[in-house]
Amino acid sequence: MTQTHQHAPHGEGGHHQAHDDGQAEILDLDAEVLAEHIAFITAWLPLRTAPRRIVDLGCGTGAGTFALLERFPEAHVTAVDTSAGHLQHLREKACARGVEERVRTVQADLDAADWPDLGTPDLVWASASMHHMARPDRALASVHDLLAPGGLFAVVELDGFPRFLPADTPEHRPGLEERCHRATDSFHAEHVPHRGADWGPMLTAAGFTVEDRRTLTVDVPGDRSAAIGRYAHGSLRRVRGAAAPALDPEDLAALDELLDTASPYSILRRDDLAVRTERTVWAARRTRSTATPETVLDPLTAPHPAA
Repeated sequence: MTQTHQHAPHGEGGHHQAHDDGQAEILDLDAEVLAEHIAFITAWLPLRTAPRRIVDLGCGTGAGTFALLERFPEAHVTAVDTSAGHLQHLREKACARGVEERVRTVQADLDAADWPDLGTPDLVWASASMHHMARPDRALASVHDLLAPGGLFAVVELDGFPRFLPADTPEHRPGLEERCHRATDSFHAEHVPHRGADWGPMLTAAGFTVEDRRTLTVDVPGDRSAAIGRYAHGSLRRVRGAAAPALDPEDLAALDELLDTASPYSILRRDDLAVRTERTVWAARRTRSTATPETVLDPLTAPHPAA
C-alpha cells in the first residue's frame, strides 16, 4: 500500500534520491505491518474468475503487487508509479522473490491526459493512490477505458494516517498525537483534497457499477510485529513536517523527544504502541459492452484478520 507516491516532489540529484529512499522505507514498513489486511482484501474482492492480467496503479514499492501475485499465482502484474526509485526497489524485490518474470514496471505520471500502454487488465488495483490524483475524474475515466469489459477496479483508501500511541500519552503531553494530526488538516486540505473522499459516486459517474464497499478496522497490537516501532517513528517523522508550523512549542518539543532515538522518551522505547486506522475498499465493475449473460462465481472469501 502507498501513501504519497503520486505527488512526490520532482527534482534531480541527492535530494530526490533521499526523498525516494525515505519514502520507500515507510512503504515497506506499511506493507510488512499491514500484510494480513492487504491479503484479506485481495481475497475478498468479488471476482468472477481469477484475473490473469492485473495493473497496480501507484504501486509504490510493491505492497499490493506482491499480495496480488501471491493471491493469484497465474497472474502477471503491471506495476505503475511516478517514482523511478520505487520501481527499481520493486524490481529488486521481485528478483529476490523469484517472480520477476510475472512483473512489468512502468514509470508514468497518472495525472497526465494520456497514459502509456498498460494492456487490457482484468483487475486494476489502486491502494492509497487515487486520493493523490489532481484530476481524479480523468483518472477514473482512464481506468474505465483501460479495463477489459466485465473487469474489476479495486480502490483501497486509508481514512487517514494511522495512530500509534494511547490517547493519554505521552505522560507530560497527553493527546499529543491527535493534536499533531489536527495540525496537518490545513496542509492536507490544500495538497491532498481528495483524502477521505467517498469514491462511490465518482466511480458511478465514470461509468462503473459499484458492486460492494467494505470498511475494515485495523488494530494491530505492538507485540504483533517488531516493525511497528519503526513504522510509528517513520510515520510521525513525516507528520512532523506538515504539523510543525501549527504546533505550539511545548507540543513540538514533546514530538521531537518521541522522534529522538537517543531520548529516553523515544517512541522506539515504548511498549504500548499499536497501529489503529480504518481502510475502505470499493469494488467497481466495468459493465460489459455486450448483452451476453454471465455466470457469476462465488466471491473469493477469507477469514477476517484478527484485531
